[in-house]
Amino acid sequence: MSSGDEKFEKVDSGSSNTFPISAGDVKKNSYMVFQNRPCKVVDYKHFKVGKHGAAKANITGIDIFNGKKYEDTLPCSHNVQVPIIKRSAFTLIDIDNEGYLTLMDKQGNSRQDLRLPDDTEDDKTLTERIKSAHEEGKEIIINVIEAMGIEKVAEMTDKK
Repeated sequence: MSSGDEKFEKVDSGSSNTFPISAGDVKKNSYMVFQNRPCKVVDYKHFKVGKHGAAKANITGIDIFNGKKYEDTLPCSHNVQVPIIKRSAFTLIDIDNEGYLTLMDKQGNSRQDLRLPDDTEDDKTLTERIKSAHEEGKEIIINVIEAMGIEKVAEMTDKK
């Protein structure tokens, strides 16, 4: 190989999928990482300073991808991680026999690496709605949620 034939692998900017905040600053309906899973905070209780020192927070979250419930109690002064959540919209082009979607973004780029969701009962209902609308020939917008390297079809809307 000559010096002009070097190949470089694709790399990201090195940015993190999360950022830290104090447990005392967490709010209901915000997001937080529980056991390396991105979750929506559904309950937050703050306990005042007691006999053993620091104020504590009891935080309950629901995994945004599989619906599993997590709970943690920790000092309000401790840092917790908040996932960086990205939402994207795609036009549905096709669905193959294995449930993989062919999607196109606003720039005209296509992708075929996402499957119809099936983790929860809500996912199964969404999958049936997507299949039904696709069979009827409707133009469908698929909304995808991404956090911590995980992507999932979150919802659909049909263009009127």
